[in-house]
Amino acid sequence: MAKFNLIRRRAPATTHEGGRGYRRDPKRELFLLAVTNLVGEGTFYERAADRDDRYARLVREVAAQDPAWTLAFLRWLRGDANMRSAALVGAAEAVRGMLTAGHPGGRAVVDAVLRRADEPGELLAYWTGAYGRAVPKPVKRGLADAATRLYSERSLLKYDTATKGFRFGDVLELVHAAPADERQGLLFRHAIDRRHDRGDHAGLPTVAAQAALRAAAADDPAVLLDPDALRAAGMTWEDALSLAGPRVDRRALWEALIPSMGYMALLRNLRAFDGAGVSDEVAGAVAAKLADPGEVARSRQLPLRFLSAYRAAPSLRWAYPLEQALGHSLAGVPELPGRTLVLIDTSYSMHSGFSRDGKLLRWDAAVLFGLALARRCAAADVVSFSSATRVFPRVPGESVLAAVQRWQRDGYFLGQGTDTAAALRDHVRGHDRVVVLTDEQAAADAHGGVHAAVPAGTALVTFNLAGYRHGHAPDPAPGRITVGGLSDQAFRLLPQLSGAAGAWPWE
Repeated sequence: MAKFNLIRRRAPATTHEGGRGYRRDPKRELFLLAVTNLVGEGTFYERAADRDDRYARLVREVAAQDPAWTLAFLRWLRGDANMRSAALVGAAEAVRGMLTAGHPGGRAVVDAVLRRADEPGELLAYWTGAYGRAVPKPVKRGLADAATRLYSERSLLKYDTATKGFRFGDVLELVHAAPADERQGLLFRHAIDRRHDRGDHAGLPTVAAQAALRAAAADDPAVLLDPDALRAAGMTWEDALSLAGPRVDRRALWEALIPSMGYMALLRNLRAFDGAGVSDEVAGAVAAKLADPGEVARSRQLPLRFLSAYRAAPSLRWAYPLEQALGHSLAGVPELPGRTLVLIDTSYSMHSGFSRDGKLLRWDAAVLFGLALARRCAAADVVSFSSATRVFPRVPGESVLAAVQRWQRDGYFLGQGTDTAAALRDHVRGHDRVVVLTDEQAAADAHGGVHAAVPAGTALVTFNLAGYRHGHAPDPAPGRITVGGLSDQAFRLLPQLSGAAGAWPWE
């Protein structure tokens, strides 16, 4: 009796809502998952552990098959896409897959994703948690390269804290990084001594300056009101606030700190600045830095950060610079000729959390990117959809952030199910293209689903914001493309619809 040599039919793919689904090849599945993946965070349909396991499995599989593609992908993911945790986990799992398959190159993969001085310790913590204390040579050598490139006095003072499981000294003792020069050699020795509560800071002026400032602040916290002393000591705003406590006027302290604060620190503290009553002159300097295109580019903030800051800041004096900053961060959104239908999924599954503090939801991202895209269209119709639809009237000259607030205020977050195909049939009327911002988990449809609902001659762009396994339309296919992510980099794939070369945003 035959047992093995039989035709085995694969079960048809479906979305989580039972609609017709389409399988992706491993690279496309990995790409869409990575650019939407906040490691350790679940989604509406997928538990955090299951999502993280799927991501790790895909990275290992793809790295074993194509290590060169994996290196380019992870370098882009940490760089242009600015997905920090996904890139670190991806590098560790890629090395695991490459080692299993006997491929070299793991050292370059590790070094490529480490961009900040606390990240060697983060990657080491992930590896030992997943695979034990035996760290292979490619991981050690990549960590050593990064330590030499990233470790400095200021980064040590900022990131080497007692709350970390792996301190700078732990990394250095494990990987034996070669210092770039004599001064970094002193730093490495100090980091190891500091880890073991011994030694001094001879020859390290910034470390010595901070130690002196801390000692002086214990007797007279007013020394923390000197901007030059704070800068010379590499004092972070968190440390300065903690040292000062209630003994120093909070407005004066913020005004001393602001000149040396980084872009992200400023963005995070707008509400605190207002609460302390910082002067209009100081606030103007902050606003100018926030709106500066060069500063925005160097900060590499995700566009959603500006929406979060806009909602958190009580004062209107931040609204215009944040709108300008958002515009700079979305510089990659293309200009689209003709008529475009922008469908924004506000079904209940898009209500799931998108940030660790729960303040931003997946549909916030959909609305932000959808309205930003609509502004770049020669003509655009914008529709919110779930089980029903509602046309969003556009206001000439309205800023994207104000439009997002109006969307929320006027009830365009609909909830309910995800009837994508019905929304398309109701609203596609001679458009040149359709852009659907969604998690792709379309409901069952008796008329052929999402793919069939868009005429063959009309381009369908799916902007995926969840990275689930199955999509609602074939990808790739003529006139059909799926992009995804939390940054403007997703929009770099849109020119493919007009035949431009390049399958991935780093090509």
